[in-house]
Amino acid sequence: MADLFAFLNLKLQRLVQLVFSLVTNGYIVGFIEGKIYTGKSKFVCVPGLSCYSCPGALGSCPIGSLQAILSSRNFNFSFYIVGFLIITGVFLGRLVCGWLCPFGFFQDLLYKIPFSKKLKTLPGHMILRFLKYVILILFVIILPIFIIDVIGQGQPWFCEFICPAGTLMAGIPLATTNEGIRDSLGWLFAWKFFLLIATIILSIIVFRPFCQYICPLGAIYGLFNPISLYNFNINKEKCTQCGACQTSCKLNISVFEKPNDPECIRCGDCKKACPHKAIDSGFTIKK
Repeated sequence: MADLFAFLNLKLQRLVQLVFSLVTNGYIVGFIEGKIYTGKSKFVCVPGLSCYSCPGALGSCPIGSLQAILSSRNFNFSFYIVGFLIITGVFLGRLVCGWLCPFGFFQDLLYKIPFSKKLKTLPGHMILRFLKYVILILFVIILPIFIIDVIGQGQPWFCEFICPAGTLMAGIPLATTNEGIRDSLGWLFAWKFFLLIATIILSIIVFRPFCQYICPLGAIYGLFNPISLYNFNINKEKCTQCGACQTSCKLNISVFEKPNDPECIRCGDCKKACPHKAIDSGFTIKK
């Protein structure tokens, strides 16, 4: 019975990831014609990493939207974007990463490809995990604001120079179907393509390396994990600290000690693995 529950839960997670990816990137005409959708829904942020320039994207990536505001020469504080990130973080935390992010789904599929030795984390993980916060502060916030051209316009540094999701979801599809874009490709596309290939190779070996070490959106949501309304709780009367939850966790989190660790993506593997059913999850207000 427990095996059946684990199977159904896994299938539910993958189904939600697939459906959400298709719904938020469902403009099929864009992929066929090599054009970016510009309808009214494009002004609405989606919770996961979803490139604005993806020809199928029906909404906007919150990180891309935040950079667009910060780098604008008519810079104004965006209550909508910041409020969206705060509300999403307060309600869901990194549940978004585990269930709603298309690029997270892509990495999950890559990790299922057989390899001789799978890793949960990279060597130096305890230090490397802070890299995403450095990227958030430097490439998403500081550089777009302070590095400007002669007319006072900044650049979306993270999207333009780092984000492999943009290359996968926007750069490659547009270059494939749009001759004008294909003819103008240069060193920047080559650099971004290299980063994408490196991410793909690492994702086969290491569980979600982009989410663990690079993604600024995951860094934001991670800050809310300890206080989010959706949270994990340990029943201390049932928990024997056997370590089964940590063994099952692909991020190697000591769940019985820190059930709402900022790195946790709420996948639920620890709940399925707990032999004493000591882990509960749901929307609760902590005391």
